[in-house]
Amino acid sequence: MTSDVTNSSPKNANRSLIVGILLIVLGAIAIALPVVSTLVAETWLAVILASAGTTKIIYAFQTRDRGGFVWKLLLGILYVATGIMLFVYPRTGILTLTLLLGSFLLTEGVFELVLAFRLRPQANWTWALFNGIITLLLGAMIWFQWPFNAPWAIGTLVGISVLFSGVSRLMMSLVPPSDNSSQAASL
Repeated sequence: MTSDVTNSSPKNANRSLIVGILLIVLGAIAIALPVVSTLVAETWLAVILASAGTTKIIYAFQTRDRGGFVWKLLLGILYVATGIMLFVYPRTGILTLTLLLGSFLLTEGVFELVLAFRLRPQANWTWALFNGIITLLLGAMIWFQWPFNAPWAIGTLVGISVLFSGVSRLMMSLVPPSDNSSQAASL
């Protein structure tokens, strides 16, 4: 059985091609309409949090005899309340999420730079350095332009991610199927 599902059959390759094209189109739309895509991403997160909180509350009641009931219940309520707050006050949610994203990227950039310098004796360590610098710059751009960038930042970044996922999927689906028998013989 092959682990490459995109090339295991022509039918799967066609599906992968279609999914890739769909992701490219959705990513382009998200980039073209960043305010709308930011609102969609924020609302989606609100629904996920509220749903997860509801599940946690149900779990708390189902396992109340195992201990920690109050903490499980409070955690579930926190999830639901956060989801509802994001849904009811989307602007505040977008501002908060954008600031958190900037903080996350700044922190990740610092960690990536530390990692890069720890990898310095290895070949190609400069890729980790480049990644750290870019991540740090993105975090700084978000942080220092906040709150003015909040309406478009998340939607643009999500759109870029979806677009590149689509390009990656499309390119992988265009690779001709490999002959597993010749690969096995070469190993």
